[in-house]
Amino acid sequence: MPTGPRPAKKTPRHYRTMSLDDVRQFLAALATANPNPRSELDYVDPYTLLVAVVLSAQATDASVNRATAALYAEANTPEAMVQLGVEGVARHIRSIGLWQGKARNVVELSRILVEQFEGKVPRDREALEKLPGVGRKTANVVLNVAFGESTMAVDTHIFRLGNRTGIAPGKTPREVEDALIRRVPADMLRDAHHWLILHGRYVCKARLPECWHCVAAPWCGYRQKSPPPAAKPPKRSAQVPAA
Repeated sequence: MPTGPRPAKKTPRHYRTMSLDDVRQFLAALATANPNPRSELDYVDPYTLLVAVVLSAQATDASVNRATAALYAEANTPEAMVQLGVEGVARHIRSIGLWQGKARNVVELSRILVEQFEGKVPRDREALEKLPGVGRKTANVVLNVAFGESTMAVDTHIFRLGNRTGIAPGKTPREVEDALIRRVPADMLRDAHHWLILHGRYVCKARLPECWHCVAAPWCGYRQKSPPPAAKPPKRSAQVPAA
């Protein structure tokens, strides 16, 4: 009898890939619950959005908003940000992660916008990705939110959700992004970025997806849906002895 190595067992997947019809129904349920999705970052124009997204890497939107409230009160244009300088920017953003590098990037990208783009944020992926601190995800956010393009910015929430639900499985953020572009209906693609990121942030959470109140659960391909948490027994009231 041959004694060669046994074939490796396949790790069972915890999801089934959604059908295209399920993808539409899944997103339609999210759309019904949130018909006008928007970024949770505070901004007033493409420039302040760009800066906020650069600052949001490895930081929460809430912490960025607290930092930019004071920063934008002092400098909300590329020219003013260059004038403020690295130390001035750093003074406002010390509360968020990686603030030293982010301060340098914000000032340098502002300088480039002034010198090469007349102080305007370019509506061009290649030009955006050449700016300091701007990668594909940041460029996708700016193109989607500021310029209304149907891009898909895959952050940790969308990457997790794409695989867990089966809406767009992939081994890398780019694979998930490409799968979403292919599989999400064209008329839903622009808003799908926000529907998915907000769903991943507040419902389809990393440690425990709250499947019991997910409006899109009937179309989700996740096989191990979380049950509702057990109700805690009521606390016994202290008995006051009779007089």
